Amino acid sequence: MSSISSMLSVFQHKKTIAGILGCIVFLVIAFWDKDSLQNRAIAMALLMVVFWIFEVVPIYVTALIPLVLCTPLSLLDPTELALAYGNNNVYLFLGGFILALALEKWNVHHQIASRILAIMGSTKSKILLGFGLSSYLLSMWISNTATTLMMLPMAISIIQAQQESEESNRFSLLLMLTVAYAASIGGMATLVGSPPNTQMAGTLESTFGIEISFWEWMQIGLPISLIVFIVLNGFFQIILGSQRNEKILINIQQAKWTAPQKRVLLTFAIVIFLWVTRGLIVDYTGISFKDSSVAVLGGIVLFLIPSNNNSDKLLQWKDTVKIPWGILVLFGGGIALASSLEKSQVLELIFQSTSSLSSWHYIYLLLLIISISMFATELMSNLALVSVLVPIIAMLALGMGQSIFSFCVPLTLAASCAFMMPISTPPNAIVFSSGKVSIKQMATYGFFMNIFSILIILLFSYFFI
Repeated sequence: MSSISSMLSVFQHKKTIAGILGCIVFLVIAFWDKDSLQNRAIAMALLMVVFWIFEVVPIYVTALIPLVLCTPLSLLDPTELALAYGNNNVYLFLGGFILALALEKWNVHHQIASRILAIMGSTKSKILLGFGLSSYLLSMWISNTATTLMMLPMAISIIQAQQESEESNRFSLLLMLTVAYAASIGGMATLVGSPPNTQMAGTLESTFGIEISFWEWMQIGLPISLIVFIVLNGFFQIILGSQRNEKILINIQQAKWTAPQKRVLLTFAIVIFLWVTRGLIVDYTGISFKDSSVAVLGGIVLFLIPSNNNSDKLLQWKDTVKIPWGILVLFGGGIALASSLEKSQVLELIFQSTSSLSSWHYIYLLLLIISISMFATELMSNLALVSVLVPIIAMLALGMGQSIFSFCVPLTLAASCAFMMPISTPPNAIVFSSGKVSIKQMATYGFFMNIFSILIILLFSYFFI
């Protein structure tokens, strides 16, 4: 216990030192040349990066720094700041959060998962696939944290139905890792599945005027995530070996669909339909609307539809305390940072300085970007990482004469593939807390999944983006 306390004390000490040094570096760079707008933007960016990496304060608090500094430093005026924190994609994720909140409140996600598991069968091979598929599909639409928290008790009940042995312990380990990894992989598939996806879209829209729709993202994210999921399942099935056909007595409770569950599911299905077909609807009717409009409308409808034959609605305002509002602030802070770098011409400076990289072969640079993103996010927030790197990598792409998407999309997808450490993602931390997975086991299996993911994202991006 004393060793843990001393480690925490050292970590807190490092945070304090990092915070002080970050502030000193900020002051020196910002006021070294008081007339240099670029210096001020770089100083603010470095301050935020240091605070994000060392978590001097919560990462969401760091995202408020542009609100304090941008106007005094003449980087952005209040109107431009408001546009950053009120970006279209911030509201897309807000609407997605509200929809996910309704799914969780009425246990729609549990109904879906229990039916998938019942269909898959009772052999270890099919149980592994069933749990993975449930986590994968659900995390496309609700947070990977909520998905893992729901699937974990179901997985533990399966594990407890086995007799203790070396083989059963291997199956238990694979089942736990499947739940966590599939939840992270599923988030890659949709624009609302993982915060980095929306952050990238918001940054590109505000800084470069490039809009990526829900359907456009899904055309890239879904195939890549599906391939990674198939590789995950295949890899774990091989490790499972001769146990694949062994049966386990499972007891997954399947309740009848209730009226509120049906209403939430119908609302959710309509929103997905409008997201996927928005382009066709706009072309056919001439009525212009955004994916965020659909998401927020779906959220509003849930506050209007009665849950049963009484005055209670499917959602009430008190339910919204469960929405992770900090992530929305983090979106805004990242977009404000990118806008500051663009307005101060720091990004133009990066563009000019990357001309020397034009001699690099595209695939080598792409491999480097994907690898840095994937392994860096093992140690820091993937959302903060994407906030910092997307505007820089976008200018790097332009400097090399490449499409912005060709670098930024792989970077963002790789940021969701942190499989090695418990601190890397909430799903990893949740399954580690179960006591069924050790750090060494997670690091070993996670390393192989990282390598597989790098190759899949690299090859798909090289040939199709």
